[in-house]
Amino acid sequence: MLCLDQFLKLSSMAETGGHAKFLIQNGEVTVNGEIETRRRRKMVAGDVVEVGGQRLLVDESLFSK
Repeated sequence: MLCLDQFLKLSSMAETGGHAKFLIQNGEVTVNGEIETRRRRKMVAGDVVEVGGQRLLVDESLFSK
């Protein structure tokens, strides 16, 4: 399971967990075109996350161990 705040850190869209929290709480993060304010939102393969004009696709490989 991967949460939005973890994805932001793993993808380097946020420098730290605190930075991820700040971005999410301030409405600066969209998931699939919708503003997302839940840090613990569960990510699924195919989700599109955007922060500050940078857009990334959540890849299935992030969920394999």
